[in-house]
Amino acid sequence: MPEGHSIHRLARQFGDVFAGEPLAVTSPQGRFAAGAALLDGRTLLRADAHGKHLFLRFDHGMVLHVHLGLYGAWDFGGDSEFRGASSIGAPRKVGEREVFDDGPPEAEGDTSGYAGPPAPVGAVRVRLIGSHGWADLRGATTCAAITEAEAEGVLARLGPDPLHKPDPLQNPDPRRNGSGGREDFIRRVLARRTPLASLLMDQKVIAGVGNVYRAEVLFRRRLDPWLPGRSLSAEAAGLLWDDTAAVMADGVRDGRIITTTAVFWSGSGPLPPAEDAHFVYRRHGQPCRICGTAVALAEHAARKLYWCPSCQRPA
Repeated sequence: MPEGHSIHRLARQFGDVFAGEPLAVTSPQGRFAAGAALLDGRTLLRADAHGKHLFLRFDHGMVLHVHLGLYGAWDFGGDSEFRGASSIGAPRKVGEREVFDDGPPEAEGDTSGYAGPPAPVGAVRVRLIGSHGWADLRGATTCAAITEAEAEGVLARLGPDPLHKPDPLQNPDPRRNGSGGREDFIRRVLARRTPLASLLMDQKVIAGVGNVYRAEVLFRRRLDPWLPGRSLSAEAAGLLWDDTAAVMADGVRDGRIITTTAVFWSGSGPLPPAEDAHFVYRRHGQPCRICGTAVALAEHAARKLYWCPSCQRPA
């Protein structure tokens, strides 16, 4: 499913193109008709992401809460003032997908080529329409109109998000404004006997990390995936948090998960081809980029785990 950087990119896109204006909200599929009626015509104040959860906050205290899950996706379109990806999410066969509209841009301010959103195609759970564009949601695990108090309840069940920046004016809770996230993560990891491979996928320990980031940051820190959390030092746990935050921030910037450095890339482009973007993820049986040992694969908690048995050997 899309990992945390994609949800933060979604929040940024919603904020850029919809915040501050009233939105027409409908449910072409019909399954979200009651929720759409609660939001229709209200002004979107802001869009927030925490881990894999998106919260669109409206001016009457209601929130559209979305978790894409394995099959959810947002599609976007609009006029020349509508910027960003045309699709973020699934469906996809390998990894997550973010598609950009590479068509010729219209002249700045020219809306003559935009005649409004197209007719809904497929099972569109919810459609949002603003003055410059539209967004369609399909296939999400969660799509609900909830109160601010209910949104706080969702957040209370999640661990810290490494993509949150300190902002005490926006949110005085240090765990959710970013200033206390690192310490919270260290505390949660060191209190558990659970293997690191499980802890990094536990959204109550750290929010937003999925299978790709899990494999990659453990390799980058040369950590044995089976090492119990409580066996880490506080310093090592802090560095694991720091590296996770850094590569996820790169994902927000690039719209892709890239964990290797340019020395491992073929070609001369600013970003690597897909086959050069990762150290171990989906590279089982291939030689480790550092030591040449075959990358290993195992089933762990119903997910595929990739690691290098040599670089990440037990201490």
